[in-house]
Amino acid sequence: MKPATKYIHAGMEPDPSTGAIMTPIYQTSTYVQEAPTVHKGYEYARSQNPTRKALEDAYAMIENGKYALAFGSGVAATDAVIKLLAPGDEVICANDMYGGTYRLFTKVFEKFGISFVYVDTTNSENVKNAVTAKTKLIWLETPTNPLMNITDIAAVAAIAKQHNILLAVDNTFASPALQNPLDLGADIVMHSATKYLGGHSDVIQGALMMNDKDLREKLYFIQKSCGAVPGPMDCFLVIRGIKTLGIRMKAHCENGKIIAHWLRNHPKVSKVFWPGFEDHPGHAVAKKQMKDFGGMISFELKNDSVEEAKRVLSGTHLFSLAESLGGVESLINHPASMTHASIPREERMKNGLSDSLIRLSVGIEDPDDLVEDLKQSIQ
Repeated sequence: MKPATKYIHAGMEPDPSTGAIMTPIYQTSTYVQEAPTVHKGYEYARSQNPTRKALEDAYAMIENGKYALAFGSGVAATDAVIKLLAPGDEVICANDMYGGTYRLFTKVFEKFGISFVYVDTTNSENVKNAVTAKTKLIWLETPTNPLMNITDIAAVAAIAKQHNILLAVDNTFASPALQNPLDLGADIVMHSATKYLGGHSDVIQGALMMNDKDLREKLYFIQKSCGAVPGPMDCFLVIRGIKTLGIRMKAHCENGKIIAHWLRNHPKVSKVFWPGFEDHPGHAVAKKQMKDFGGMISFELKNDSVEEAKRVLSGTHLFSLAESLGGVESLINHPASMTHASIPREERMKNGLSDSLIRLSVGIEDPDDLVEDLKQSIQ
């Protein structure tokens, strides 16, 4: 089945009682049983819900996996993966990552005896050299948030398999429409479904996809036991969002390319972070493992002034100043004070995330209007 068809039909079956083409919102907390343990596959809504099951089936299919689990947020999905580990275990992860992930790792899990080693994963040798007998998991983002660094998933997967280490990939920035880490050897794919999968800035949700049944059972036990599950209405919203994923991502990519090249030619812009440029350090790898380069862009102004950056951030009209990304509307963001504020400044600066960096989530509006909006703001 081709992707465009898959997004429409993944996990979808007409409702058997009414023939409704859309999965109903099963707004229930429990299910009547004929006798103890005799039921229709559903006992309690924290453990199972038909709307959630339809979404999880769709998640698995669009990421070319066998199994998937839905969570209350992307951070909750990440939390479940780390709960596979035990005190004394180590995780190798990228030195450029979403601030919420960094906060979860350092402020929550480090105090339980799990260690996190941060390396530049764009060079797989750095990952290889960081492996120890305690390493149990490698956590990747590619493209990274917000510097758009690219990691060769297949190369890191080979290292992980050689040492019997789990590899998890945060695929939020690419979406399944552009990149499929399971096909490249990853064990787990994580999405903040809040972003491109939902696509309309109206839901908070996370997802994990995998191929190994035993791994699925371990993660399902964590999902059920810890209870970070999404409600049926949220599941319904993401089911709806996935149906337009293909056409939305095409528009995001087309607009992203236009905006990236326009920014690069602007006299007041010093650097544009976007893997579609042929001179981007990760372009060759991105071209190999991605179908297109996406609508996420970061850039810096030539005068490197925080005050000037704030003026630009507050001066747009179509690009709304807000957290998050991946919706149909364009957003502008200041990572240092918003999405990545939880990372200490010295760490941000060391990794190349300046105080004046601006991040764009390019939406699907008319690109001419988006260019005009940036033009009147960057003066």
